[in-house]
Amino acid sequence: MENGYLAKVDVTKKIESKSKYNKKLEKYQRRLLALQQIVKEEKIAVVLVMEGWDAAGKGGAIKRVTEHLDPRGFQVNPIGAPAPHEKRYHYLQRFWRKLPQYGQITIFDRSWYGRVLVERVEGFATKEEWTRAYDEINDFEKLLTDDHYIIGKFFYHISKDEQLKRFKDRENNPLKRWKITDEDWRNREKWGEYVEAMEDMFEKTNKPNAKWHIIESNDKLYARLKTLKVIIALIEDYLLEHNIELPSYYYEMKEGKTEGFEANQDEVVK
Repeated sequence: MENGYLAKVDVTKKIESKSKYNKKLEKYQRRLLALQQIVKEEKIAVVLVMEGWDAAGKGGAIKRVTEHLDPRGFQVNPIGAPAPHEKRYHYLQRFWRKLPQYGQITIFDRSWYGRVLVERVEGFATKEEWTRAYDEINDFEKLLTDDHYIIGKFFYHISKDEQLKRFKDRENNPLKRWKITDEDWRNREKWGEYVEAMEDMFEKTNKPNAKWHIIESNDKLYARLKTLKVIIALIEDYLLEHNIELPSYYYEMKEGKTEGFEANQDEVVK
């Protein structure tokens, strides 16, 4: 779609150097760790939804987000197809059961958005079901953000050529071959159908309380840093809105003693 959300994203954005990446990575990880402690103390729940193309780098981003956090305070939920017993319930039931308790951070590696993406494209949900799901998802997320939850939704976008390059790299590397499946290749053949589903998803579920953040991911290093920056900004904004004191780095940043950043609008789907 020439005028769609994804068409406006410059996936070629990149970090200048590996040394600059390493320096910023440590800084952002330290900030997130400091924020995690406040999330725990203030009993705030954080839900991070990670969606994107196959091989777009979600796993690598999740690793950098979590690698220095207190492991007692976060959980990662990899989401696959529903198990037989889960199909006996409303599709959102299995996600309710995985929500974080207050004071915890939970990352969903794939999520309830499968209803309007893979289930729509592959015909696992009827048109009536996936059409109805937009309102169901918006209501679900509104219930959470009205009750001490922060929701960050991330979509990792890469070019079709970059995806092909990564697929071939996985096939040719014995240590990565497990990451590529026949299903990945089948999904790639339906690129256009998935783009259409993604555009509808952004249009119908990008809400002020739960915005989509499209992450330019041809450069994995850039994508990891941007993910951390957006998460930090989301938590900072929540704390400021609720008059909760932020970590010391924030006030040093305001005084010009450390480098800061803002959650600019180009971080968010418009």
